[in-house]
Amino acid sequence: MRIERVSNDQFTIFLTFDDLIERGFTTHELWNDVKNAGNLFSDMMYEASTELGIELEGMLLVHVQLMQAQGMHVYVTQKIEHTDWDEDFIEMKVTLDESKELIFSFQEFEDLIQVSTYLANISITGGKVYYMNDRYYILLQDAELNMSHKENVIAILSEFSSPSIVTSARLNEYGKVIMESNAINQIIANFH
Repeated sequence: MRIERVSNDQFTIFLTFDDLIERGFTTHELWNDVKNAGNLFSDMMYEASTELGIELEGMLLVHVQLMQAQGMHVYVTQKIEHTDWDEDFIEMKVTLDESKELIFSFQEFEDLIQVSTYLANISITGGKVYYMNDRYYILLQDAELNMSHKENVIAILSEFSSPSIVTSARLNEYGKVIMESNAINQIIANFH
């Protein structure tokens, strides 16, 4: 679990799927078992307050984004309101979203060239490629994936790269677009 402070009243938590499994959860349980999901979020808030050295009180707005191959990003905003509640009481309003994109990170462009052949063989031809902080990133939208092969796509990409915890919003803001669209087709055409 990785925790980062964004501002005085906001922080993010990133958990990989391995982190969730270690805590005894699956993504299915997060969507369907509200009580256990609530316990998970309470534990995460306690750990975050301890690690960041902040006192959590009042209302927490928690936005959870499940990322298909990476894990989940939790965005927490603390709304301090003066109430007559018990000091130890925290109210959480949790929203869950599931990401409609895959983002993988490559150390070398050569790895992206190699994976392109395998993806093209299973009819994956789209994608957008970014460069940021000495790494290459490929972004594939759900619409570009043959959903029956989605697990294969994740397996192939995992052989050559790592699931990225960087979001598409961050890539759009800070990354350099190398290939705007049809990245796999462009790589095949130019490098094979």
